[in-house]
Amino acid sequence: MYLSLPTQKPRYARVFGLCFLLAVALFLPHCIADAVFGGGFFHYAGDFNDQQINFYQYANAFVKQGDTFSWATDLGSGFVNAYSFYLLGSPFFWLSLWVPSRLMPWMMVPLLCLKIALAGGGGYLWARRWVGNEDWSMVAGCLYAFSGFTVYNIFFNHFLDVVALFPYMLAALDDAVLDGKRGRFPFWVALNLVNNYFFFAGQAVFLVLYFLCMLAGRRYKVGPRSFAVLAGETLLGCAMGCVLLIPAGLSLVQNPRTIDPFNGYGYLIYGNAQQYGAIFYSAFLMPDAPYFKDMFQEGILKHTSMTAYLPLVGIAGGVAFCRGRRTHPFAYLLKACIVCAFVPVLNSAFYALNSSYYARWYYMPVLVLCAATAYVLGRPHLAERQVPRAWRLVALITLSAVAFALVPNTDEDGNFQLGVVDLQPRFWGVFTVSLLGVLLFWALWKLCRNRRDWARTMLAAVLAFSFLYGSVHLSLTKYPQWQTDSNLIAETYDSVSGIEEALPQDSFYRLDAYGAHNNLGLWFDKSCLQFFNSTVAPSIMEFYPQVGVTRDVNSKPDAQNYALRGLLSVRYTLVAKDKVTDWEKENLSGWTACGETSAYRIYRNDNWVPMGFTYDFYVTADQLETVPEEERAQILMRALLLDEDQLDTYAGWLDPLPQAELEDRTADRYAADCADRRATSVENFTATNTGFTAHTHYAEEELVFFSVPYDDGFTATVNGEPVPIEKVDNGLMAIAVPAGDADIVCTYHTPGLALSVRISLAAVVIYGGYLLVLYRKRKRKLNAESC
Repeated sequence: MYLSLPTQKPRYARVFGLCFLLAVALFLPHCIADAVFGGGFFHYAGDFNDQQINFYQYANAFVKQGDTFSWATDLGSGFVNAYSFYLLGSPFFWLSLWVPSRLMPWMMVPLLCLKIALAGGGGYLWARRWVGNEDWSMVAGCLYAFSGFTVYNIFFNHFLDVVALFPYMLAALDDAVLDGKRGRFPFWVALNLVNNYFFFAGQAVFLVLYFLCMLAGRRYKVGPRSFAVLAGETLLGCAMGCVLLIPAGLSLVQNPRTIDPFNGYGYLIYGNAQQYGAIFYSAFLMPDAPYFKDMFQEGILKHTSMTAYLPLVGIAGGVAFCRGRRTHPFAYLLKACIVCAFVPVLNSAFYALNSSYYARWYYMPVLVLCAATAYVLGRPHLAERQVPRAWRLVALITLSAVAFALVPNTDEDGNFQLGVVDLQPRFWGVFTVSLLGVLLFWALWKLCRNRRDWARTMLAAVLAFSFLYGSVHLSLTKYPQWQTDSNLIAETYDSVSGIEEALPQDSFYRLDAYGAHNNLGLWFDKSCLQFFNSTVAPSIMEFYPQVGVTRDVNSKPDAQNYALRGLLSVRYTLVAKDKVTDWEKENLSGWTACGETSAYRIYRNDNWVPMGFTYDFYVTADQLETVPEEERAQILMRALLLDEDQLDTYAGWLDPLPQAELEDRTADRYAADCADRRATSVENFTATNTGFTAHTHYAEEELVFFSVPYDDGFTATVNGEPVPIEKVDNGLMAIAVPAGDADIVCTYHTPGLALSVRISLAAVVIYGGYLLVLYRKRKRKLNAESC
């Protein structure tokens, strides 16, 4: 057993440097291609382009301004809750604040290289104890840094923050239990928790599983006192890291995406048999692009991070380890993780038992797989017995993937076609590179395993093959969307000044976009209806489905839902120039071309209604349910939706909407309703960095509607006196004002943030005292030993 760290000089800096340089080499050709042909900075595909780049740029500027409420996030959302999942707790994001926000798009690749290098260094540090050899520990670290999971999740960017930090927490746990080194574990627990609460939930489950397997394998020997100290350190770390947890939790419990439990067979069996095949082959073939389905067309496969691939060595080392060291904790752990992957409820245990399928916890068993592989290859007596058998199994399963490309099949029209894969050239590219890795590993095994530099040869081979397969994966992901994203920079980064000049800045209004990229509002610092973010204000996800808009990970109201634009105070629509013809085919009335920039034709909403207006009528939920969802916005432009409790309070202020009015949903009537609402709009509305202010002057007391997402974090005053905020229209807000002049001040404070901060600060103070006690205890021990 190798429970103590090797006595050889640590090589962390060497692993870090190798991984960083290889990451630079991996990205450099694509950066050059973007600089020459793509318009500027590196852009990739999908989520990386639509979320990660603009999130980093926007958040950089937002944090420096000290704001709390983000108007540019969908219809408006609290900043902490909207971005704590993506970047707000990430140390990499805070490191990037020294860069001006306008330069953040150019910082994405350096940050990615840093994350990959830290992942490699962390993997090496943790593996040293278990591998027992510095050379082979370096191999383990590099395997982890360039595993299929890491390369695949460049697409999501912020997932790599988790990949980079997790090994340090696991190493600190080993140090605490095996060496009695106290004080490090709470720090890494706190950092991993504050970095990403969603992934930390899975890490907590894995650490429990890891701990139990270590006890079962008799590597951990923990008495009651040691366990109590370890539990205390764990709780202390969680307390220090909970600064974003309570606000996120309060928001998530209201988010319908997080409340999605299993039912019946769903706990035990995946709904499609192909899901099992995809999980199985994810360890044998290099990952395809996250948004493609190659071998398996049915099941939940895209964007799931389903890959356990290791460059060059694949899963052969893991198979050999589990055969040769059956009672080792790693063997227990890897087998347990395989069971978890194939049983839905166990897989979802890493995500609070949510039934949505993801494999975004694989990086943790992958880390163990890397160490197990290095362990086997570094022990000739074990490797000679087990590696050939394991390699033959891996080679056979890898070759079996050919069947998916050659099996007879028919297309939708009944015509014969070969194979069931989505695209033959892409499949053969993935298969060829994967098989090449299998063959190269065998060649190296046969020719070099008895040489003194066997470990260094493998290290060089792993790095070289990582560059090869990583380049293939980046190309398969990036360039199929090259045409789609060729105008990304022109429509976003390069259009900021043009949009500012073309659009008025004298009042608040929202934008819409047509045929353009997601999240334009973040670039132009304007609320935009087309928005892509999973953690916006929960009331947005409550409101949109009631008006015919599907709201899961993004907001994409259809252009034909024209009345929604008046209700939400949309003043302009930006139409990408290559989509103008498609826009005009929509044949929408009430829009007038009013200008253009280098990237957009700008259309003005003739039925724009400024933010904040009153109604003459109210409508009940029962009435509204008789109207098709996609036409309910027409009714909501005419009447305010109130619940039964609100009717008791405000029925005298508004008249009930006559039943006949529910049938009048024409475009002309909508325009008339917009004119009526415009006539009753507030005199002044100002969006602030903490909410909004408004001034009203009505002859009678009124209930003023604001298309701002209802949130428990808002408080309101009218003429300095606190007033309640009413939740209307299934998720938006209204505020009662008296007759005459009234000044409304609506202020947003992140719910739970103050409590979280107090808990974290108290825990940090306790942690500081704990470290001081440990330091003095260690100093006394050293003094006693020197006497």
